[in-house]
Amino acid sequence: MKRNILTLALACSMGLSAVACTSGQSQTAGAQSAVETQSSAEPQTSTSPVKHIDAKYMREHIFDYKANPTKFVFKGNKPAILDFYADWCGPCRQLSPRLEALAKKYAGKLDVYKINIDNEEELAHVFGVQSIPMLLFIGTDGSTPSVSQGALSAEDLENEVQRLFKMK
Repeated sequence: MKRNILTLALACSMGLSAVACTSGQSQTAGAQSAVETQSSAEPQTSTSPVKHIDAKYMREHIFDYKANPTKFVFKGNKPAILDFYADWCGPCRQLSPRLEALAKKYAGKLDVYKINIDNEEELAHVFGVQSIPMLLFIGTDGSTPSVSQGALSAEDLENEVQRLFKMK
């Protein structure tokens, strides 16, 4: 009798565990799907001065890392900031409006690009992204790009732009 009760209790707890785990997965999948839909729609509907880019755009307009695997050769004609980020990253979300403001302030003088490392793993690997947010400041003078990690304040971003690109 005790054995039957224990078997029944064990079966019930396993059944409840399976239901709880499955419902959590479907909620997570639904939330992830909503984020992916929002992310994929963002570049099409956004009027933001910040451009979301992929590996193909990188090779065509900024740096062809396949043609020049050992030397950084910038293809742009004005300074640029590359923001390596992820949608789930809190500091990345804090940094985003600061970069938007900077891009608006220096519109036509500075390009700001965003690269989602979850979607662009190849670019994250090529640029050695270990921690996010990671910013790459690229000048037009042929110098080595400058790297900054972490969510810089608006003041620190402004200081970096002025120091590296001589903009006011």
